Amino acid sequence: MEKYFNDAIIGNKNMLASFTKKGELIRLFYPTVDYRQFIDFLHTGVKVNDSNIIYLHTDINNEYEQTYIKDTNILVTNIKNTYFELNITQTDFICIKENVLVKRYKFSNQNVIDLDVSLLIHSKMVSDSNNDASGFFKNNALIQYMHDYTTSIFSKEKIENVQINNTQENIADGIIGGKDYIGMSSDSSIQYHIGTLKPKEEKTIEIYFYITENVGNNYINSIENEIEKIRKMDIEKEYQNVKNYWKKYVKEHNGIPIKEPSTKYDLKVEQIYKRSILLFPLLINSKTGGISSGVEIDENKTKCGRYSYCWPRDSIFITKALDILKMEKETEKFYKQFCKNTQSKDGMWEQRFYTDGTLAPCWGYQIDETASVVYGVYKHYENTLDLKFLKENLKMCEKAVEYLKKYIDKVLEGKEEKPLSYDLWEENEGIHVYSLAAIFASFETLIKIYDCIAPEFNNNRLKLENIKKEKEILEKYLLQIKEYIIKNFYNNEKKSFVRNKDQKMDISLIGLVTPFAVFSPKEKKIENTIERINLTLRTYTGGYLRYEGDNYAGGNPWVIASLWLAQYYIEIGQKKKAKEHFDFVVKTASEHGYLAEQIDNQTLKPAWVIGLGWSHAMFINILQQLV
Repeated sequence: MEKYFNDAIIGNKNMLASFTKKGELIRLFYPTVDYRQFIDFLHTGVKVNDSNIIYLHTDINNEYEQTYIKDTNILVTNIKNTYFELNITQTDFICIKENVLVKRYKFSNQNVIDLDVSLLIHSKMVSDSNNDASGFFKNNALIQYMHDYTTSIFSKEKIENVQINNTQENIADGIIGGKDYIGMSSDSSIQYHIGTLKPKEEKTIEIYFYITENVGNNYINSIENEIEKIRKMDIEKEYQNVKNYWKKYVKEHNGIPIKEPSTKYDLKVEQIYKRSILLFPLLINSKTGGISSGVEIDENKTKCGRYSYCWPRDSIFITKALDILKMEKETEKFYKQFCKNTQSKDGMWEQRFYTDGTLAPCWGYQIDETASVVYGVYKHYENTLDLKFLKENLKMCEKAVEYLKKYIDKVLEGKEEKPLSYDLWEENEGIHVYSLAAIFASFETLIKIYDCIAPEFNNNRLKLENIKKEKEILEKYLLQIKEYIIKNFYNNEKKSFVRNKDQKMDISLIGLVTPFAVFSPKEKKIENTIERINLTLRTYTGGYLRYEGDNYAGGNPWVIASLWLAQYYIEIGQKKKAKEHFDFVVKTASEHGYLAEQIDNQTLKPAWVIGLGWSHAMFINILQQLV
């Protein structure tokens, strides 16, 4: 079964976990937030008296309620089994200093009879011929190991029964067991006897998930030692540490002075705002500065090319939000470390990367990825006014611009023999308005960078002369690019700019105004374009498609499309109209305050990629301007 919806996300700097709205753990990443993912499935259930297994995430008699502890990444799922009147409170959190996922289960008997309860855990690891997983029962723990990593599931309590092989054959009866202590199986199960609960009685058990890299010949011995160390942890103290850490994090990164909530709407805005603050650190590789676009949703590529990668373009929107939220160090690391380490020798950046900086699977090239990085460098400088940062990234930007010049020369001279770049949606090859606007902005950005650092070379006449010549060249390019866009991509019949040769309307045409400022927002050609966007891309719910005929993942409105329009209306001083588009995003957020990539046009609920970094980033940017 595909797992398309990450309804809730928790984590620390090295580990990330995602859950369904019913509390099922569906993904567990380590040692970085985007790679690698270990869970094929983790099914937990209870056996009550003589019943078969009652799965916690999918029983017809279960009722669910899920919340986060306020201002934290601690998830609480309340499960009420109405048949046995058994309440189960499942609390999930990942320790701050230890790479341990803790699952705390509190069982409460609300019946008038005694309930004998056992907890069963059926765990299957992601496995293939080059990543073969096996089960191993040792030291009162279920150890599932591969060549390079080992996962361990255990508790301070004693495991009553274990089954290494063929669990699927009999676990439905709520009974497991077998003679094997080790076996060639990627899925195994364990059982804990919680005990007999009298009416109104409660009992609690904590289950620990620990992942480690296999290092050394006797790594199993070291894992056993780690298991014992974790068992000795004061788990209540760990819980409080996690709670305090995230509350402090939200307080320290409260970069927008939003008003105290007085309505349901205000509460929702605050919820999305704080969830954004809590999401961003879970998408960032703390060692490299790489930023994942979102938590993975489609490992098997059944509907898309996957999501848990770092696109430089997406990241420049996110770094702007990070700066607003007082996360300047994270932004700086992205540019100074991640971008420098991933730039090719010729100056360009490829389509996408893992957050550790290695090249991710790609299917083409997007010129706006390279242009966006240059633009983003200066936007960060505008926030910090750190001249040292500009100087440290000058050569990187100059290399990128030299690459972009070669591209734009081919465009302007009409010498290209084949399409030169994919568009930002990664669907069409050719020459695109958004791409040209990004290049325009990168050239303009380098001029600004030169203006800032030129005084540093007052004693270097040759350097100043080179800077002057380069600025003149770039200024000439700015005029040529703008003229090219008007000549080739303004459709006089439609009285509108169009995105490329297919003559379609596209929300990214707003990029001509914001963020890239090729044209003034009140120029007649831009006003005409916005009018046509409203006529062609608006859906009956008030949301907007990316472009005419957009049918990706169901063909729904995109969150960033509404926010892009909101930004345009802010640019022309129409805050009331901007707020209408902003409000659409607020009302379509998930129950936990996550923003999706798309919104189902019928239900107005998240339809695809819950917790998309780009959506949250644009929300933060618009919110700052509306408060």
